Amino acid sequence: MYEANDELLRSHLYMNVINSLEKAGEHITINRNVLERLKKPRRAIRVSIPVRMDDERVEVFNGYRVQHNHTLGPFKGGIRYHASVSMGEVAALASLMTYKNSLLNLPLGGAKGGVQVDPSVLSKVELEALTRRFTSELSPFIGPDKDIPAPDVGTDSETMAWMLDTFSLESGFSQTGVVTGKPVEIGGSRGRDSATGLGVVYIAEKTLETMDRSLSGASIAIQGFGKVGMHVGIEAHALGAKIVAISDVKGGIYNPNGIHISELLRYMKKNKFVKDFPETTPISNEELLSLDVDVLCPCALDAVIHEKNMHNIRAKIIVEGANGPLTPEASEHLTRSNVLVVPDILANGGGVVVSYFEWIQDIGWLFWSEQEVRNRLKEIMTNSFKKVWNFSRTYQSKENKYNLRLSAMSVALLRLEKAMKLRGQAW
Repeated sequence: MYEANDELLRSHLYMNVINSLEKAGEHITINRNVLERLKKPRRAIRVSIPVRMDDERVEVFNGYRVQHNHTLGPFKGGIRYHASVSMGEVAALASLMTYKNSLLNLPLGGAKGGVQVDPSVLSKVELEALTRRFTSELSPFIGPDKDIPAPDVGTDSETMAWMLDTFSLESGFSQTGVVTGKPVEIGGSRGRDSATGLGVVYIAEKTLETMDRSLSGASIAIQGFGKVGMHVGIEAHALGAKIVAISDVKGGIYNPNGIHISELLRYMKKNKFVKDFPETTPISNEELLSLDVDVLCPCALDAVIHEKNMHNIRAKIIVEGANGPLTPEASEHLTRSNVLVVPDILANGGGVVVSYFEWIQDIGWLFWSEQEVRNRLKEIMTNSFKKVWNFSRTYQSKENKYNLRLSAMSVALLRLEKAMKLRGQAW
């Protein structure tokens, strides 16, 4: 176990989450005991992960798992492999998972995990050894009815397959429900890979409808064309949206008449990045963020829209595909400027919704078609948006008119407060 309080207080991301929690609590006058309990995770785990590298030397990596709250059900949240992973970051993301699962009306709590490593410099053999040892260290704390990890930044379905196998070997029998985001062949759900991006598109569609606009023909800029952003582009393009700009780590491309996504994907199979795609103009990530578009989808890193560039934003709607792409100051400024900012705990919830579907399919050993998954996902995302939108209209003021971030957190807190009171957790 690890006493995380001091490190949490040094994490800007964690303090941003606390700030959002406090504001929502004041807005709806939430029980103070509930707020105090939610400010700190229930359990924070730090482990050392020794790995014998290909050159025979042993390297020791830091691993983390934070279990924030399980009032509504088992802990649930991803595992990320990235050089910047820290206890503070993982704790912040774990708490966001608590609020996201509450908002989406899922019977799950919030958790997050990670290893401080750059996976791109490890061989496949080293990655597998890292994953298996990390799983072994976490095995007392995870399980289908305890805590269910999933893929995140730097991890994928193969990572989850290694985790499943390690946990099952140590348990003595196969437990497919211990992780989600697995390959379909070993208990994964159809539609999981596209789920987060598809959820972003469903939310963008509903947000446009509040302006009497249709997704078809709407101009969209996507910052970050990875696991989330790529599927935002695919799904939005299929529904008639005009994807005018896309960027990745190497830069961006722009075409005011729209980018043909299927042709871009074929181009990327050979060239890996969007750079120099034919019939487009090169732009930087910063230039993409300032485009005059109907919908801006930041789908890469946190804090890409901040105090220094928030005045350049011209999009009418921002749908947060990434976790925390707007700083609190930027979010408040843009909301006051009548930009509809749809927060991450709502906008990128599609991934955990389909992870939930996968979990219950594994438990019941009854699997759904991809169309069933998409239909159920749309129903949950649509209903969740309606709750947040209606709350924002009911509780709006001059200062908080259509503040969807405040409204989403408030809706999530109200469900948590009720559950915690029923369980005797808020004296």
